[in-house]
Amino acid sequence: MDATIWEKIVVPQELKTKIILDFSKRCSHEKLNLVFENTFFNTLETTTEWLDSDEVYVFTGDIPAMWLRDSSAQVKQYIPYAKDSLFLRRIFRGLIKRQIRYMRIDPYANAFNKEADGSGHRDEPATSPWVWERKYEIDSLCYPVDLSHRYWKTTGDQTIFTEDYHRCIHEVLYLWEKEQHHATKSDYYFRRENCPRHDTLSRHGKGAPVNETGMTWCGFRPSDDGCVFPFNIPENMFAVVALRQIEEIAQEIFRDADLIRQAKDLKEQIEYGIETYGKFIHPQFGSIYAYETDGFGNHCLMDDANVPSLLSIPYFGYADSNDIVYQNTRAFVLSKCNPYYFEGSAARGIGSPHTPKGYIWPIGLMVQGLTSNDPVEIKHIMDTLLSTDAGTNSMHEGFHCDHPEEYTRPWFAWANSLFGEFAEHFLLNCSEMFRSQQR
Repeated sequence: MDATIWEKIVVPQELKTKIILDFSKRCSHEKLNLVFENTFFNTLETTTEWLDSDEVYVFTGDIPAMWLRDSSAQVKQYIPYAKDSLFLRRIFRGLIKRQIRYMRIDPYANAFNKEADGSGHRDEPATSPWVWERKYEIDSLCYPVDLSHRYWKTTGDQTIFTEDYHRCIHEVLYLWEKEQHHATKSDYYFRRENCPRHDTLSRHGKGAPVNETGMTWCGFRPSDDGCVFPFNIPENMFAVVALRQIEEIAQEIFRDADLIRQAKDLKEQIEYGIETYGKFIHPQFGSIYAYETDGFGNHCLMDDANVPSLLSIPYFGYADSNDIVYQNTRAFVLSKCNPYYFEGSAARGIGSPHTPKGYIWPIGLMVQGLTSNDPVEIKHIMDTLLSTDAGTNSMHEGFHCDHPEEYTRPWFAWANSLFGEFAEHFLLNCSEMFRSQQR
């Protein structure tokens, strides 16, 4: 994998014009149109590169590494347009090919280098020179499966399902089964010296003790922060969704009876663990999902803006938005009982322990909107996003709830990409309200 030649992506002007013009015809809000135009193609124009292996490298923005999670989320808004665009189909085929190669190099790693140059963190144990960081997160393996499944179902393109893909999926399931028994079967550990506590794992890198529950273990959250209790519920939920997708791919593409059976059994075991060990009876909200548990009765009650999150459960497809436990959980997450829910003079919403106290994430706001069918709530979120961009016409990682001109990561492609999805959701659900206010 000696990808030493690369070039920036040039988005065909015809495609840009078509998508932006179509949006502006449906929306007369000048600020919204401006932000949409500035953010929708941000990933392709600033963080995406062709490689000489006919693969595609998508880095996260102000960090030059490619995260399996972020690179999938950064291109999701393009899927509806891929069926009619050879250019976009080439992007997806090249990116999925690259993701599969990375996963086979090291399925425990969350972020990778463009070349095998040893860039990134120096942690224990030593890693491949391809690896930027080896923080094991379940969702890092879920995202490429979800991306490829969504792309296939939209375009009908089966060329992404190579034998390399087939082998990779077997390896993912083997890893998840092994990590159901982390204490006795896993050799994974992670240690980082001279760092904040959330950047390493306790007990010599093995993490907090856990019971066996049927769920699969993970060391780190989607924020790349270490888990307090190593059964992260949203990540295990996303694994259930990915396993449903793998079942379908195994059935319709690979005709692999063993893979179908393995995916089905593992899905049922993880889902049993979530529903048995991952719930908590809250005195105010009733039965809710915890963010993390150890299977011994200890729970971490919070939510984080990074997806998968508890708030995003319907967004990534584990349960319907009308599910009563989800609704209870949503009420908890969007309250001051969640230690990472912040309210200020400029905005209210979810942040993350990954950023300073009082900083709200646009990703969290957009997920709140994408999981809502209430036009009033959706419009309020859009108004908030457009008024807290600090005049940059782009989305940031987080901004201060009282002082939105103070923000983290001015170049964060995932947030810009998600805005494209949310803008479409806004037009779909708020068009009548929006038109009445424009008269």
